[in-house]
Amino acid sequence: MQINVGGTDKILRIVAGLAIIGWGVMSNNWLGAIGIVPLATALINFCPVYTLLGFNTSKKES
Repeated sequence: MQINVGGTDKILRIVAGLAIIGWGVMSNNWLGAIGIVPLATALINFCPVYTLLGFNTSKKES
């Protein structure tokens, strides 16, 4: 896996993931579990959708 999620993108994904999970907990809605996806992609620094679309927000060439 090639790193394709950069610093700012990573922070936005963490914030969005936690917000979605928080919304799910507060509204007692299981759809909040969708927040795991952006949180996971931020933590592993890889987004499969970015690979399909050819995006790379990481400054590293690894």
